[in-house]
Amino acid sequence: MLRKNRRAAWTAAAAAGLAIAGVAAPAASAAEPAPASRITWTACGDDRGAQCGTLTLPVDWDDPDGPAFELAVARRTARDPGARIGTLVFGPGGPGDSGVSRVVDGIDRFSEDVRRRFDIVSFDPRGVGASAPIRCSTEVLLERPSPIMTSAADFAETIAYNERAREDCIEHSGPIYDNADTLSTVKDLDAIRKALGETRLTFHGSSYGTLLGEQYAETYPERVRAMVLESVVDHSRRDARSFLTSQAWAAQDSFDEFVAWCDRTSDCALHGRDVRAVWQDLRERARRGDLHGLPEADLVHVAFRALYGPDRHELARTIADLDAGEEPPPNRAPGGPTAKDPFTGVFCSDWSLPVRDYRHWRWLMRRVEKVAPDMSYTRPVRAAAACLGAPQPVANPQHRLDVRGLRTPILLANARHDPASGYNWATNAARQLGREGVLLTYEGAGHGGYNRGACMQGTVDRYLIDLKVPARGTTCPAVPTT
Repeated sequence: MLRKNRRAAWTAAAAAGLAIAGVAAPAASAAEPAPASRITWTACGDDRGAQCGTLTLPVDWDDPDGPAFELAVARRTARDPGARIGTLVFGPGGPGDSGVSRVVDGIDRFSEDVRRRFDIVSFDPRGVGASAPIRCSTEVLLERPSPIMTSAADFAETIAYNERAREDCIEHSGPIYDNADTLSTVKDLDAIRKALGETRLTFHGSSYGTLLGEQYAETYPERVRAMVLESVVDHSRRDARSFLTSQAWAAQDSFDEFVAWCDRTSDCALHGRDVRAVWQDLRERARRGDLHGLPEADLVHVAFRALYGPDRHELARTIADLDAGEEPPPNRAPGGPTAKDPFTGVFCSDWSLPVRDYRHWRWLMRRVEKVAPDMSYTRPVRAAAACLGAPQPVANPQHRLDVRGLRTPILLANARHDPASGYNWATNAARQLGREGVLLTYEGAGHGGYNRGACMQGTVDRYLIDLKVPARGTTCPAVPTT
């Protein structure tokens, strides 16, 4: 039988659906956000060791006297008040991850030394979690078309669905939907800094949270004390082709690493077999509708998510079980008349990825398939499909990073083989930062790098605590993975 954590992975893939440009750079404004109220903290969490609060902020920072919303914030105070340096703000990924949950459920993603020296604060970004969450009709969400389009009619159906879904989400969410871009969240982040009484920001962003850090550093460089960007987003990919093929390269690279691992690992469930042939056969069966109703895009997505760990043993067992004829568990539809779905509201405000017509889409997919023959139709393709027909121009279009005037360079941290935030994205962002950034490389695989061994954690900790910037070209060895 499929094991318990694999059942959760299949269910999450089916329910999430999405859950990761040729335009001018946005005008970065260093204007001071409206005065932020102080946060009133109350004990929260099962252990009552966290503190939760809210911050009242404008929905539209260009209209500070207009509608407002409550931004949810949480913290755990420094374990050694006498050694306290200040506050470390964690920027969650996604888009759609809850930073409040990260803090309330425990902050073991950070070392004991960091927890001893800093208050750890995070938040639910606007439109996410408890911060004016973007909600949509469950019925509409379940009607989302497959990203695998094989005709002009499929393409037209997707655009019509996206428009219907957008109108539905706006109806259930209000004006926050059209103000969920990362540039607006940059202003929110600075309001948090002010409300915490911090003169300068110490920040650790993960995955999509790195885009928030990058754009904060562009907008308020003089207010940055230290900034770690872990699993880096490259927001300079200006069009759909560059975005999709650069993401496809990263996913295929991680799958290639999985195949090589299985070839040399005797307890891999597929050891001694042609892994690519087995995988392609499963994809073909899913394409024909012969894999117990499991769609091809969902099959690829589950493998993609397994490479985040990377959970290689589990992925190999899943592929072997499906090849042997075992049925995946049934999908679980979200309960209730509406469900939280912030991804498209945020992503389609941050990325301009116009596609002219079906011929253009098919051309793009051929290039994706050429770059990633095993891992086409991963989350980035789903995201691009979900933004087809989105209003243009977007609020926060792509551009090259332009950061100047930092007191301490930004520390970027990336795995060599990251399926979602590829090493190609990290090196490109580092080149754009120039003297304002240093890239720390983890010579292993997976999404995220901070907790992958003493070298990675120690280097990041010395940077956060002592502002000690590692030498350019610093690498850390890979540690064993499952």
